Amino acid sequence: MRKIRDFLSGDASADRVVPPSGQTAHLTLFASAVMAFLAVFALALSLAAGRLADKWSDELARASTVRISAPEDQMQAQTQAALRVLETTEGIASARALTAQEQQALLAPWFGQNVPVEALPVPQLIEVIETDAGYDGAGLRLRLSAEAPGAVLDDHTRWRRPLVQAAERLRLLAVMSILLISGAMAAIITLAANAALASNAQVIGVLRLVGAEDRYIANAFVRRFTLRSLAGALVGMGVGAIAILFLPSAATEIGFLTGLGFAGAEWFLPLVVPLVGAAVAYLATRRASLRVLGALT
Repeated sequence: MRKIRDFLSGDASADRVVPPSGQTAHLTLFASAVMAFLAVFALALSLAAGRLADKWSDELARASTVRISAPEDQMQAQTQAALRVLETTEGIASARALTAQEQQALLAPWFGQNVPVEALPVPQLIEVIETDAGYDGAGLRLRLSAEAPGAVLDDHTRWRRPLVQAAERLRLLAVMSILLISGAMAAIITLAANAALASNAQVIGVLRLVGAEDRYIANAFVRRFTLRSLAGALVGMGVGAIAILFLPSAATEIGFLTGLGFAGAEWFLPLVVPLVGAAVAYLATRRASLRVLGALT
């Protein structure tokens, strides 16, 4: 803690080595703010993708569908027979036939809200919810084929795996974006530090003549650029959090990205972004300062 306090308080004489304003200051503040803003959105995307993967995995893992395709005069009888089989199957918590309105809602994204379900040869769907222990899929298929020949059991395996993989890859993409943002921020701050050191070459030479060590000079640059990055990242983080706060909530029926954002304690995670930005600036500036000071020897 003492080292951090000393770093924040700094040395007034050493701070005068670094120009308090100019292009390097503006570039550092702007880059830090923009990168923090993007990092907040990438973090929100990563968390939302993780929640989406868990939701899809949990919901589809315990849900199955029985599809009944039969002549119209046999549809009701086969539906009732299938329901009796499902209700007496161990491992099934509940089973119910979807209403015409529910099936219409399922078809609405492809055919529109006014699709005439009753006029189409749409199979009857039965929603099946299994218990934690699960059921014997092979045995259930045999019983359904005997009691309701038109019934087909779909345990969602072929749908669940691609959806979960897609969400996991989206989360990986978000993590990679955060790493790329950190790398771009380090590169920009390194260039700004190099420019500041080069523009103060004469001042650095005079400081060396009066006995200042390179580490003393480098610490002045590191402290100034780190604090600039921290200030810019705080602004970018705040703007990004406010922007995410006003995004549509997951409860609205707008689309896939309505769940993008933070939930509960996740709102504290954006506070890490400025700290990471300051750490990146600290490491990038220290490395650049020592390298440039070595070249000016």
